[in-house]
Amino acid sequence: MNLNIRIAVKEDCLRILELINELAIYENAPDEVTVELNHFIDAGFGSNPVWKAFVAEVDGLVVGFALFYTRYSTWKGSRLYLEDFIVTEDMRGKGIGKVLFEKVIEESKNGNYNGMVWQVLDWNEPAINFYNKYNASLESGWLNAALSTEQVKTF
Repeated sequence: MNLNIRIAVKEDCLRILELINELAIYENAPDEVTVELNHFIDAGFGSNPVWKAFVAEVDGLVVGFALFYTRYSTWKGSRLYLEDFIVTEDMRGKGIGKVLFEKVIEESKNGNYNGMVWQVLDWNEPAINFYNKYNASLESGWLNAALSTEQVKTF
């Protein structure tokens, strides 16, 4: 297996969106992905990029990615926020996720961050077991809150 971890480029966006949809299906939320390709590209590679990603390639095919951005906490300061992290199902168990996740940890360490944060679904035992290998703190007691575009427009 010829594994290469590299920073994502604009040309990776279509493949990353395919993997985002694979993740949404795994998380039982296939209809929740509404971002359009042009918006996704602009958000990562336009005049004001808000995200970066590492991709994992095996023999030239992107089989995983880790998308992240800077989150600011008034309690902790700047932290790397890992938004999405996936290795396609047929490539899991080969150590790709470990290498990709450790690349994000390295980014957090070498960047101007006071740690890194992410979310994991409470039913996702494989992911929880993976993160436990890193002695990650898994918090309880917080609920996610959001307003959709439609909800924001009503105000």
